[in-house]
Amino acid sequence: MPAFDLPLDELQRHRPEPDEPADFDAFWQATLTSAAQPEPLVRVRPVDSGLRLVESWDITFRGFAGDPVRAWYTRPADDGELLPGVIEFAGYGRGRGLPHERLTWANAGYAHLLMDNRGQGDQYGSGGATPDPHAVAPGGPGPAVRGLLDPHDYHYRRLITDAVCAVAALRALPGVDRDRIVAVGNSQGGGVALAVAGLVPDLAAALVTAPLLCGIRRALDLTDAGPYGEIAAYLAVHRGAEDAAYRTLGYVEGISFARRAHAPAHFGVGLRDTVCPPSGAYAACHRYGELTGADPVREIHAYPFNGHEHGDAVHVRRQMTWLRGVLRSVGA
Repeated sequence: MPAFDLPLDELQRHRPEPDEPADFDAFWQATLTSAAQPEPLVRVRPVDSGLRLVESWDITFRGFAGDPVRAWYTRPADDGELLPGVIEFAGYGRGRGLPHERLTWANAGYAHLLMDNRGQGDQYGSGGATPDPHAVAPGGPGPAVRGLLDPHDYHYRRLITDAVCAVAALRALPGVDRDRIVAVGNSQGGGVALAVAGLVPDLAAALVTAPLLCGIRRALDLTDAGPYGEIAAYLAVHRGAEDAAYRTLGYVEGISFARRAHAPAHFGVGLRDTVCPPSGAYAACHRYGELTGADPVREIHAYPFNGHEHGDAVHVRRQMTWLRGVLRSVGA
C-alpha cells in the first residue's frame, strides 16, 4: 500500500483544531474518581515462566467499577533494586498472552507490567483472562463498537480507566520506583498509553507508536481497515447514528488526551499505515502538552515505507535509548 495520508511535509505541520466535548475533563474526572481504590491490588501470585533470568507474577488489580483486571508483572531475577516501571498496553484484539512473550523491558532493566485487555484477547496472540461484564449496551461485536452510542457505555471508557488503575497497581508493587513510571503501547496500546499520559499527570514518560484513537474523524474518512472499519460497518447499518457515535468518540480522542499531558513523549509512525493513519499521531504530537504549560519534550519518528508495523525492532531500540536519557533526568 503506497502512502495515502498527507505528504510528510504537511504531516510535520498538521495541527487540526481541537474537536472535543465541553465536558471532556468533567467526564473523565467523574469516571476516575468513581474507580479510585485505596488498595488497587487484589492478588499477586508468583508464576514459573520457565525462564531463569527474569521472575514473573500473575497480578490481579481493581479496574473500572472495581472489576478484577489481570496483568503480568516481570522483572530481572534476584534483583532487589528499586526499578523504574514500564506499563505496557496491548494491541486491539489481544490479551496479555503468556508471561514469557514480552521480555524486552524486563531484560532492559525495568519492572514491567503488561495489562490484559478486558473483553479482548480472542483475535490475536495467546489470549486474555479478563472478561468485560459491562459489555451489554447496543453495539457491534468488536470492542471498538461496544456501547458506541453512549460515552458512559463505551468499551474504551472502561479500558482506559483500567489503564489508569494499572498505574496505581504498578506503583503498589514492591521494588518499583513510583516516581519513574512509563506508559508504553503500540496501536490500540499506543492510544491507551496516550490517554494515560493525559490522565496521569506525574508519569515519567510515554512511548506511543502507531496510536489508535487519534484523529478519529479523519481516520474514519480515510480507512476501512481494522477497528475504524468496524465502526464504519456499524454505521453503515445503523444509519442516522453518526452524531451519537461521534459524540461518544469525542471522549476517547487521543489528541484531546495529548493536549493534557505533562510527561516527555516519544512517537513512532509508519507513513503507509492504513490501520492507524499517521496524521492522527502527528496531530497528537503537535498538540501534546499545550494545555499544561509544561511544554514537555517530545519527538516523532516516521518510517516512510512501513505500514502498521512502523519501525518494528529498529523503533524499539530507539525507544530504549531515548528512555534511558529521559529517566536520567528524574534520578535513574
